[in-house]
Amino acid sequence: MCKGLAALPHTCLERAKEIKTKLGTLLQKPESTIDFIIPYPEKPEKPPKAQKPSPEEALQWRDSLEKLLQNPYGLSSFRSFLRSEFSEENAEFWVACEDYKKTKSPVKMAEKAKKIYEEFIQTEAPKEVNIDHFTKAVTMKNLVEPSPTSFDMAQKRIFALMEKDSLPRFVRSEFYHELIK
Repeated sequence: MCKGLAALPHTCLERAKEIKTKLGTLLQKPESTIDFIIPYPEKPEKPPKAQKPSPEEALQWRDSLEKLLQNPYGLSSFRSFLRSEFSEENAEFWVACEDYKKTKSPVKMAEKAKKIYEEFIQTEAPKEVNIDHFTKAVTMKNLVEPSPTSFDMAQKRIFALMEKDSLPRFVRSEFYHELIK
C-alpha cells in the first residue's frame, strides 16, 4: 500500500503519475465526445463542373432521386432548390457520405467521419440532419472504428426522406420546370 510521498516505492509513484495523466485527459473538455475517437478533418474538396442535361434526361429525375443525385447538374439544381427552402443539409449530408465511402486511407476516413459527425449528426450540429435516436446511436457506435459503411443507415434514412418529401416538391418547382423545357 502507498503511504506518504517520501516513502513511496517507485512503482507507486509511476502509478500515481499515470492516474494523474488519465484524469487530466478526461478533465479536458473537447468540442465533442467524438474527439476521443476521431482526429480533426482535412481541407474540403472542389466539386466537379456540371453540364446541363437534355430535357429527356431531366424528366427521368422525377421518378428517380438516385439518377438526380448521380447527375452533377441535377444535384446542383436540387441543392439550389433545397437552399431556397432552407433545407439543403440533407443533400449536403448525402454528398458528404458518398465522398466518405470513396476514401481509402484509414486516417483520412477517420478525419472525414469526424467532420461529417460534427457537421450533420451530433446534437446542435450546424447542419444537423433529421434522423431518429436509434439511427444516431448506431451511427455513433459505427464511428468507434470508421469504415466505408459507418454512415449507411443514416444516409439511407436521409435518402428516403428526400425521396418522399423533397423530390416531389422539387419536381413541382420552377427550378425543375426550367430544366424540362
